[in-house]
Amino acid sequence: LLTYPETSAGGVMTSEPVILPPTSTVAEALAHIRQQDLTPAVAAQVYVTRPPTETPTGAYLGVTHFQRLLREPPSTLLGAVLDPSIDPIRPHFTLRQVTYYLANYNLVAAPVVDELGHLVGAVTVDDVLDHMLPEDWRERADEHDD
Repeated sequence: LLTYPETSAGGVMTSEPVILPPTSTVAEALAHIRQQDLTPAVAAQVYVTRPPTETPTGAYLGVTHFQRLLREPPSTLLGAVLDPSIDPIRPHFTLRQVTYYLANYNLVAAPVVDELGHLVGAVTVDDVLDHMLPEDWRERADEHDD
């Protein structure tokens, strides 16, 4: 993360999204997104890549959404349920570009893929909001609750 500017997709992304190979099943993907330590935004999508499946991964193949996983038979391979409409973003995208991207596609997270086609992480709406809101926004929100 230190190699990217703080106000870029690469600077705010998580380098540990849910990543599986195309030969994994829907059942395996659902088991991964059930992990309690995942935030809802991170668990909303499964990124499919060629091995290795740790960032930076092998070739990025696509993404599948948890709603799609819920609708498919458990034995279905992930390679068959990718969303072809989602283009990945690049690490150098500004937070403004990421915000427009998430809004345009109605997403809570986006894949970040380098120029070599490797998944390097994912940017969530939480990541973007944390950098767009003032540092003391939580204290300000508490003041308005009184």
